[in-house]
Amino acid sequence: QVQLVESGGGWVQAGGSLRLACAASGRTFARSVMGWFRQGPGKEREFVATISWSREHTDYSDSVKGRFTISRENLKNTVYLQMNSLKPEDTAVYYCAASGTFSPTHYYSSSEDEYDYWGRGTQVTVSS
Repeated sequence: QVQLVESGGGWVQAGGSLRLACAASGRTFARSVMGWFRQGPGKEREFVATISWSREHTDYSDSVKGRFTISRENLKNTVYLQMNSLKPEDTAVYYCAASGTFSPTHYYSSSEDEYDYWGRGTQVTVSS
């Protein structure tokens, strides 16, 4: 059974930092693109960040560029999201996602359609 389990969410004041982790089990994603998405209160789920399996290529939404950093450890089957300079508008449930197919070394994706496996999410609350 494939599982993605997020951790590291919580409450933080504006300007603070959090580091999310997503551990996968049940199969390897070492050759697959992975990403983070989020859903704020009353909003649709949106793309946050993505990373190629080679770790050389990343992409971010404009709203988090320069503040968030995505990384991964393929041997641990884990992807991370370092979030700095947090703002109240970053408040959301954060989901990690993984593609079920092998990808080219440079490939990454901001489209939800790319991802076959999703975690249950972790809540991040940023107070002003």
